[in-house]
Amino acid sequence: MTWHLGQAYGQDLRDRVLHAEGSIREVAARFGVSHSYVARARSRRRRLGEDTPGVQCSHRQLKLTGFEQVLIDKVNAVNDLTLKQLCAWLEAEHGMRVGISTLWKTLARLGISLKKSRSMHPNKRART
Repeated sequence: MTWHLGQAYGQDLRDRVLHAEGSIREVAARFGVSHSYVARARSRRRRLGEDTPGVQCSHRQLKLTGFEQVLIDKVNAVNDLTLKQLCAWLEAEHGMRVGISTLWKTLARLGISLKKSRSMHPNKRART
């Protein structure tokens, strides 16, 4: 049996682990799984009454999807805005309330930096 990261163990192994007698560590050693896996499987059965693994969803829709071009245009038009000012502008103009870290990560993903170079003369500073 091959197992890949992010993939649940097979249902047959899960059933054998859940029906096995003994402590968590004994069962984990017997079936070659981690003791945290045994503990989580038992906990899920006790809490929810389910023997099946939980749903794995690792890809969340980005909150600012569809606003990328709007952000690029705004930063190009007014390049001395702070992240806080951009967040306030997004909420006022588009009704999109986002945190500073969300906006920062989105701008980084788009390759936009709001940081200015201190070594340049003030009128020569541009978005880097």
